[in-house]
Amino acid sequence: MTTDAWLAIAHHLAVFGVLAVLATEWALVRPGIGAADVDRIARVDAAYGVLAAVVLVVGFTRVFAGDKPTDFYFENPVFWAKIAAFAVVGLVSIGPTLRYVRWRRAAAGGTGPAAEEVVAARRAIAIELAVFALIPALAAVMARGIGL
Repeated sequence: MTTDAWLAIAHHLAVFGVLAVLATEWALVRPGIGAADVDRIARVDAAYGVLAAVVLVVGFTRVFAGDKPTDFYFENPVFWAKIAAFAVVGLVSIGPTLRYVRWRRAAAGGTGPAAEEVVAARRAIAIELAVFALIPALAAVMARGIGL
């Protein structure tokens, strides 16, 4: 197999990993969570950050070391739309991550998160999931040369 194939496999696995983590956060961040759940949520969110970094590193490695020329990506507005969607997901994820840090500190004292904090985190995760759905759709369009 070619380097490009291995990079594509790694990229897809990392993207699916990000989706799995987002789905896990959606399942864990729910009304009534207690202090004991907060540590698990924070660990899942840390995995989210690691996987997002892997997606970026492997993705841009594909751009510069893959089979397609860099112009295929850089001159394609669909590529930039995909990058923008990924950036939006990342920016929206900052809110929940900051909440988890606060919740972890409070959990050390035995206090679970306030109901409105949980609702706000779930809303952000829902937005992340909705925007995330655009990424594979844009990738499929881009892979077919649409936008060039």
